[in-house]
Amino acid sequence: MEKKWRMPGEFEPHAGCLMIWPERPGSWNYGAKKAREAFARTAGAIAQSETVYMLASRAQAENARQMLHAVNAENIRVIEMESDDSWARDVGPTMVVTQDGQVMGIDWQFNAWGGEVDGLYPDWSLDDQVAAKVCGELGYPCMNARPFVLEGGAVHSDGEGTLLVTEACLLSPGRNPDLTKEQIEERLRYWLGADRVIWLPHGIWQDETNEHVDNVCAFVRPGEVVLAWTDDPSDPQYAYSLADLEVLQKERDAKGRSFVIHKLPVPKVPVCMTQEDVEGFVFVPGEDEREPGERLAASYVNFYISNGGVIVPQFGDENDTLAVRILGECFPERTVYPIPARDILTGGGNIHCITQQIPSCDPQQIPMERRPE
Repeated sequence: MEKKWRMPGEFEPHAGCLMIWPERPGSWNYGAKKAREAFARTAGAIAQSETVYMLASRAQAENARQMLHAVNAENIRVIEMESDDSWARDVGPTMVVTQDGQVMGIDWQFNAWGGEVDGLYPDWSLDDQVAAKVCGELGYPCMNARPFVLEGGAVHSDGEGTLLVTEACLLSPGRNPDLTKEQIEERLRYWLGADRVIWLPHGIWQDETNEHVDNVCAFVRPGEVVLAWTDDPSDPQYAYSLADLEVLQKERDAKGRSFVIHKLPVPKVPVCMTQEDVEGFVFVPGEDEREPGERLAASYVNFYISNGGVIVPQFGDENDTLAVRILGECFPERTVYPIPARDILTGGGNIHCITQQIPSCDPQQIPMERRPE
């Protein structure tokens, strides 16, 4: 079947990046003060090489403008738009590029990562409107993929016809329970222009998104990935990552290449919710509530690739420096921006989760040659 469009790799040129200013009190504790500082630092780093479009509610738009003006007055645009939370990767449009270079958005159905089965909050109606509204605001055609439920963090593309997904997420009962694995793959192939879908068994242990792939494995260029890893057999993540590694070692991508795999360690000391963290949240009835001691899904794989940089989460762990070094070696042509991300993680996600790239229609490509094995 001839492909009408494709999902580009994140390492390809961007026209911009979509983010959403944090506000929800059940996700962002103590009035989102520290979360907003982390979002502003992230936006400032990205804005060094591409435009950032920051959605903000009418109530918080002026706060966003003031804080973002301080980090990059020239390259961040605040757009007033209501949403339920701040996960731009998952509620924003998934962008694809046609054969003639036109950029279009895909509007999936969003149900807060599981709907009535295990969704994280009871009302997601505003989030479910964001993708179409963003396309309208920025002038991109929008394709309606409903009622198929998908989030942007659930898929990762090499730009050449290969997708990474996890079985734990895409086969979860709260998303598309009436579809078989084969039917789900068929829809991914159609909407994202894929020739090959690599099904990894797992994501990060206790990832409340039902283990999104963008937290465990990501392309750094075609044929080359980073995989979240631990050498500690007593860590629950060990079995998860080992199962993923075994799949990657056996599989081939859409071009018939075996994968170059870089093991990227998870934090050596698990990042957990503290009593102080929990006391700062305000939950609504039916919302998933945090608990002291809860292990969070910290992963350095949850980085963002900007036109000129790699924005890498930092957790105050001894593996922070190692992660920066490994990703710096994977992206020698880009500047690495280490960003303290614990205040994003306590909200339930990480740097990749709060960012959604908008690809450029410019046919000129950033060099993506494979690194030597």
